[in-house]
Amino acid sequence: QVQLLVSGGGSVQAGESLDVSCRFSGCNRCAMGWFRQAPGREPEFVVSITANGEWAEYAASVRGRFSAYRDNDKNTVILEMDNLKPEDTAVYLCVAKDGSGMEQRASAYAYWSQGIQVTVSP
Repeated sequence: QVQLLVSGGGSVQAGESLDVSCRFSGCNRCAMGWFRQAPGREPEFVVSITANGEWAEYAASVRGRFSAYRDNDKNTVILEMDNLKPEDTAVYLCVAKDGSGMEQRASAYAYWSQGIQVTVSP
């Protein structure tokens, strides 16, 4: 059974940084990523990363500010979020799917973590 355990996040002012971390288990050759969900909205793609961690694809809204990487030895995927903006405020969710390829569609991911709050004040 795939398990995704998230940690990190918090509350900061605009321009500051936060990390969110996802520790995974039971995932054989899974691509992973992050979505975020603001109140009253559907989950929004943030980043996907291949199973070997060599490639990542970012949403245009976060490209250049967010950086995702995975440490398979530690079974962890980390999202570093720099220069945060109020519009980044959301519940962030770690996702995983069978297969190694990147994917931007929420429907492609079978496994979802609980959400972790990121709040950015202006």
